[in-house]
Amino acid sequence: MNLIFAPLNLIGRLCLVTIFLMSAVGNKIPKFNTVSDYMASAGVPMPQLMLAGAIVFLIAGSLFVAAGYKARLGALLLLTFLVLATYWFHDFWNYDDPEIINPQMIAFMKNLGLAGAMLMIIARGPGPLSINQGK
Repeated sequence: MNLIFAPLNLIGRLCLVTIFLMSAVGNKIPKFNTVSDYMASAGVPMPQLMLAGAIVFLIAGSLFVAAGYKARLGALLLLTFLVLATYWFHDFWNYDDPEIINPQMIAFMKNLGLAGAMLMIIARGPGPLSINQGK
């Protein structure tokens, strides 16, 4: 890859994981009980355990992808989080009210795009300027 594009790869990874890392440290950790209660109200089984797992997946996955160290594993952790969160919280197909459907569909599509990025990292690795470029 051209040397001019290598920094873009690193910047791209950092931008990509910011949403996940900030979700964990800015929302889920400081508001653990509130988030856990919300998860319970949505029918998530064992919400406190699932939330603790989500936090681990979000932080570990973000750090792995950002550093390019075990980035494929990190992307898999983030993809797993996205699939589960999208299923439980952005199920627009279960509503009739357009005022609920539209924002849920937008959130679903955002997660779909992020999932696509995770699949590309799983398929191609972290790229240049990473700790272990091929893994």
